[in-house]
Amino acid sequence: MRTFILATVLTSFAWSQQAPFPTAGQIERLDPALDALIPADAKIEVIASGFTWSEGPVWDKTNSRLLFSDVPNNVVHQWTEKDGIGVFLKPSGYTGPTAYSKESGSNGLAFDNEGRLLSCEHGDRRVSVLTMNGGGKVTAADRFDGKRFNSPNDVCVHPKGWIYFTDPPYGLPNGADDPLREIDQFGVYRIDPDGKVHSVIGDLKRPNGVTLSPDSKTLYVAQSQGGEAWLMSYPLDDQGNVGKGEILYDATPLSQKDKGMPDGLKTDQQGNIWCTGPGGVLIVTPEGKLLGRILTGHLTANCAWGDDGSTLYMTADHYIMRIRTSAKGAGF
Repeated sequence: MRTFILATVLTSFAWSQQAPFPTAGQIERLDPALDALIPADAKIEVIASGFTWSEGPVWDKTNSRLLFSDVPNNVVHQWTEKDGIGVFLKPSGYTGPTAYSKESGSNGLAFDNEGRLLSCEHGDRRVSVLTMNGGGKVTAADRFDGKRFNSPNDVCVHPKGWIYFTDPPYGLPNGADDPLREIDQFGVYRIDPDGKVHSVIGDLKRPNGVTLSPDSKTLYVAQSQGGEAWLMSYPLDDQGNVGKGEILYDATPLSQKDKGMPDGLKTDQQGNIWCTGPGGVLIVTPEGKLLGRILTGHLTANCAWGDDGSTLYMTADHYIMRIRTSAKGAGF
């Protein structure tokens, strides 16, 4: 999702620097339980800047690097502690010969169970798979019931190989009212290992970020809708079917005070949800209690665990930020 906020003056090109990195923001501690997740001396580091709208971070364990999208610029960047920023893939989400929309590139990224990179592509309106043995990308899914998706936004992968992704209108040239739109709903879908696509959630106004609980029995979906800024929770059965959802945390009051909506999210090994939203990143328990927030000072779109699993990387508008935690991400 792309929204705008006044920020400090930035250079017009991507940059990174070696440690020590500049710091920004602060930690808002609302419950003593947060102290076990974020150390008292934790700092929010700014490791790179100069992007138009950074999104979709994912940690590449094999190569010890962070990959992330700059959606308007149609590029995936890579970042390492040693070498800083470089271009990983361009174009990243739109391959047409003419201009398409202001948000045409890739958005959410994830690795599947075979270690292949999945991309939610706004412009090409599909979920793609980057092959490992050459030959570029192949399409995992671009249609449901013969109709093209709106603009796949975020993605997560179940241990059994099911791929869940959201499909709001943010990448369409004219958003929800675009004449290119073919599907009535803004849905959440599941791609099976055999390629079959299922609609699993169809009643959300703006589904955005998506992730799984550590035991993969719960699907979390962030809704970025004014007046209904929700973190949703859905049970999953053994066949990957999605049960009745409930509002785990209502961020609407926060969204009326601070900039941002629930967006990208990840879970830690204890089941806490680290969800970008009003002010930065919200830390919510599996029971729906807000423990605190990482206040980045900028609109924060998404996050991902990296390094040994205890570093949270955050895409915050023009910036890439990180914070060292005492938690460990699910899957590490």
